[in-house]
Amino acid sequence: MWCGRGRASAWNYASGYLSGYLSGYVSGYLLGYVSCLHSPGGGRDACPAMTTSAAPARTSQAPLLAGVLLLGAAVALSLGVYAKVHQPAGRPLFTLGFSGMLQMKVWVSTLAVVFVLGQLVTALWMWGRLPGAGSAPPWVTPVHRWSGTVGFVLTLPVAFHCIWALGFGTTDARVLAHGVAGCLFYGAYAAKMLGLRVRGMPGWLLPVLGGSVFAALIVAWLTSALWFFTRSGVPLT
Repeated sequence: MWCGRGRASAWNYASGYLSGYLSGYVSGYLLGYVSCLHSPGGGRDACPAMTTSAAPARTSQAPLLAGVLLLGAAVALSLGVYAKVHQPAGRPLFTLGFSGMLQMKVWVSTLAVVFVLGQLVTALWMWGRLPGAGSAPPWVTPVHRWSGTVGFVLTLPVAFHCIWALGFGTTDARVLAHGVAGCLFYGAYAAKMLGLRVRGMPGWLLPVLGGSVFAALIVAWLTSALWFFTRSGVPLT
């Protein structure tokens, strides 16, 4: 419980702080506006309007956030629609030395998952969430960035053959889940990359998008590579 004197002193401190801040802000703004009006090439049209913007960061955060999320949704939807309406080629463009397209896809995607797991571990380390690891050394940051970059690049030939050679399949629940997860992966990745470069984003956005990228990739891997590895009578390489 605050006593009467404590409340009075706190109110005096707060009112003094706010009045000093507001007076400094308003006087500085007025001086800048007046000097703009009387400067060469100035004038009422050339100077900023005398309006108040109490919280520009908060008011501009919502449209920026919506733009980032809409971009990700547009990328995911565009890939899914194209893969569905496109006539699948039914053949690989390259196999990278593997015996077939499926073998190439599952092994390259597995390698991509390894690099993305490395990015997850380094991210937890940088955020101080890796148990028993202590503070992250300086080399963890470039390892985090490059592991994610390499993992993403490795997914590209896999995604290309999924879209161009196989198309968006809906024959069963596994195939449908694989296609949806693959589209969501690239949508979340696009939103994350844009969110990294746009200022004023909420603090929860990047962890949520990063987790979405990781979760989508794992679901896509479970419904393709892991399923393939558990089949019998199929050459693994």
